[in-house]
Parts: sequence; C-alpha cells; structure tokens
Amino acid sequence: MEKLIHYPMVIGAELVATGSEDLIDPASGTAFATVASGSKADVESAVAAAKAAQLGWAALSYGERCAAMMKFADALEAKSEELAHLESKNAGKALKLTVNSDIPFSIDNIRYFAGVARRQEGAAAGEYVGGYTSMLRREPIGVVGAITPWNYPLMMAVWKIAPAIAAGNAVVLKPAPNTPATTIELAKIALESGLPAGLINIVTGGAEVGEALCTHPDIGMISFTGSTRTGRRIAELASPMIKRVTLELGGKAPFVVFADADIEAAAQGAVVGVYVNSGQDCTAATRIYVQDDVYDQFLARFTELSKQVKVGDPFADGTDIGPLSSQAHWHKVKGYVEEAKEQGIEVITCGTVPAEGFYFPVTILVDPPQTANCVQEEIFGPVAVVKRFSTEAEAVMLANDTPYGLAGSCWTLNVQRAMRMAKAMQCGTVWINDHLAIGSEMPHGGFKQSGIGKDLSHYALEEYTVVKHVLIDITGDQRKGWHFTTFGDA
Repeated sequence: MEKLIHYPMVIGAELVATGSEDLIDPASGTAFATVASGSKADVESAVAAAKAAQLGWAALSYGERCAAMMKFADALEAKSEELAHLESKNAGKALKLTVNSDIPFSIDNIRYFAGVARRQEGAAAGEYVGGYTSMLRREPIGVVGAITPWNYPLMMAVWKIAPAIAAGNAVVLKPAPNTPATTIELAKIALESGLPAGLINIVTGGAEVGEALCTHPDIGMISFTGSTRTGRRIAELASPMIKRVTLELGGKAPFVVFADADIEAAAQGAVVGVYVNSGQDCTAATRIYVQDDVYDQFLARFTELSKQVKVGDPFADGTDIGPLSSQAHWHKVKGYVEEAKEQGIEVITCGTVPAEGFYFPVTILVDPPQTANCVQEEIFGPVAVVKRFSTEAEAVMLANDTPYGLAGSCWTLNVQRAMRMAKAMQCGTVWINDHLAIGSEMPHGGFKQSGIGKDLSHYALEEYTVVKHVLIDITGDQRKGWHFTTFGDA
C-alpha cells in the first residue's frame, strides 16, 4: 500500500509532524493523506514564535509590510493550480469553484489588505481640545488566534491572516480538523516567500487546541468563523481575559422574490445561491420566499433548473457541485430532509448522485411551516426551502423571522421597494437582484446570532488594531489645564 502524504503543523520555521490523523477524501470516503495532531504544548510553542516575530514585523513601515505581502500573494498565485486541486481533494469542492473563485479571491484579498494598510482611515489631527493637538494611532493587538471552518478552508484562513498581518499582528491559526491541507501549504508558502518565521503559525487539532488558543494569556484576539454554537463557546472562553473577539457565525439567508421581479433571473440566481459549494455556505439562499402571483411559475422553473445541476466527481468535466465535506455532515443534512418528510412536507429530489462518497442530491422542500426546523435552522447542504407570501410587510416579517442575520437578497424591478427592503432586512449584506457576490473592498459580517465584527474591507483591518489617542500640549502653559481640577487659582 502506498504511503500517504503527511501534512505537518507550521510553528515558527519548523514543520512539526507530531501525531497522525487521517484526512478523508469526501468524494471516495477513503483516506488520501494524514495530518499532524496538535496539543496545548504546540499552542504554547506557536504563541512564543508569534510573539517573537510580531515585534519586528510591526516595526516595519507600511510600505515594507505591503511589499512583503505582495510577494506572498505572488508566491501563492504561482502555485494556484496546485492549491485549487488540493482544496478540491480535501474539501470535496468542484474544481471549477476552487480554480475560478476560491483561490483567485483569496489571492486578491491578500493584495487588497497589503494596499489598504497604507491608507488607514480616521479623524484628522487637530485641536479638538483648546491648547492641545490630538491625533490617532492604530496599533496592532499583538498575537491573534484564528479558528477557521471546513467549508472554505483556504479562503477563510486568508480572511483572518491578511488583515491581521497587514495591521502588524502575528497569527496562530487552527484550521478545521478535516480540511487543513491548503492552510498548511499556505503557511509553508509564506515562509518560502520571505515572510518572517513565526508570523503565520498553523496548529492542527480539535477542541483542545481551540480552547488553548482562546484561553492563552498572550493571545489578544480570537477571530472565528463557524457555527453559532461554537461561537458562543469561544466567547465564553475568551471573556474572562477580556479578549477581543470577532465571530462570523451561522446564517439562514432569505431570498425574497416579488411578483414584479425578472422570474427567469431569480430562478437562475436561486440555483447559484442555494447550491454553490453543495450549499455549504453560511450566506446560501436557504429560504426562498415567493409572492403568490408568481409562486407556481417560480417553483416550476427553479425545479427545472435544479434538475440540471450535476452532482459528481469534483474533478470531472461538467460537475457543478461535489460531495458534502464529511460523513458526519452528510448524516446531519439527511436528518433534516427525513424530518421534513415525517412532518408531511413535500420533498422534491432532483437527480441522482454517485454511490460512493458523501454526495447528497439537490433537494427542494415545498411550503413548510415557518416554524419547522428546516426553515429555522441551518441545514448547510444543497437543500432549499420554498415558501409563498402575499404582501411586502409579510415578506419582511418572514425574512427576519430567524435568529440569524448574515445575508439576504431581494428580487424586484421596483427601485423604491428595493430600497425599503434593503433597509428592513436584518442582515449584514443585502443583495438586490443577485445573491452571493462579494468583494474584498466591502465588509462581510452579520446581525443577531450571525456574529459580531467584520471580515473583508478596511473595517476588518480596524478589527485587528487598537485605537490610541495621542494628545500633545502646544502652548507650553502648564496652568491652562487647571480649570479641570480644584487646585490653584481660577
């Protein structure tokens, strides 16, 4: 039997191969590699390496940091094809998604943050208090602990690393246990590109490693993307030391279609919004609400298009979506669909899937009760709920009627309605006549139980800094401040 490739941790300049856990190819259900298994001691070593690297890195000028990050992005781009194939192998993604979207967007994100650090926003220096000049500094937090999910392994790692190091921090990152391969390769490429050893550290493992990051006294911030349940636990662990925490959590995005919408465009948009990455996206269009007058028309066209989605081998020509990420997740998604059947909800199953691997068929749940679990909870698979509504007020009520508020979309050709809906929908991103589009320059983050803080844009850069107010006396008159006290003559 051929020996499996082993992916080590990256701690400082060292590749640490301690321990071994299988990495499963979701398309076959068999091991394709092994990965090191980290511990609390590995977190200690990584934090020490990060502390040592951060001081010198933060002392660089913005231009010097920018140049180093640009070299890093170039090095990633040179290996983009290799990274895309590895991402598809480890996470089960269709190759066309990793090649055309995930890897290029990640590289663009590094270049964006390399540049934006050179023009930070804030109040102009000036005399806000008489006799003094005030100015603001944005200073790095120090060492950032990052915990990333399995659905977009490389991209989510970059979303944490790029703004953190642009701001002058060092990072200790724990990838999801089942999809660490590209994140490890990213850290190795960072070293090869000339970034300082210890600036980006990868410690693999499960809850022990995550909890060690959250409670380590030398980590000043935790940045997490994942489930709302895990986000609560991270906030709980970080709070005794008053660590800064950013949380990008679950979603249950509404997709609201009004009668005056372009129905063909909406149906096409729903197919993309629901099924991309096998529905394993926290902004996926999981709740489709359609106005009564066009409900039957939309459902018929959406169903027809759903039946054309090809589920299969991630590397095969024409594959639209691959398998779910793991067997455990396959059982979770299947459980929601089986529960819907037991509740008498109409289930439309579109197409067939390969017998081996963790594939799940494209599925539509027709007009379930608003209170059903399939409507209220995050399924995170290629499963759409389609429901009807009558009025705009009802559409707003239904769209906002979950604990989540990450993203949503509104489909209408009425500009006034579009503006009203954009204001009324309680979510961090509202798309009008589209769903899922993002850019490095615009913020990403949620309302309600979808989290706190922002990824992407200069708002993310600000999350990884501490604002310092510097106030300078410009008069030389040491008595001018006495009016603030009870001492001396008036």
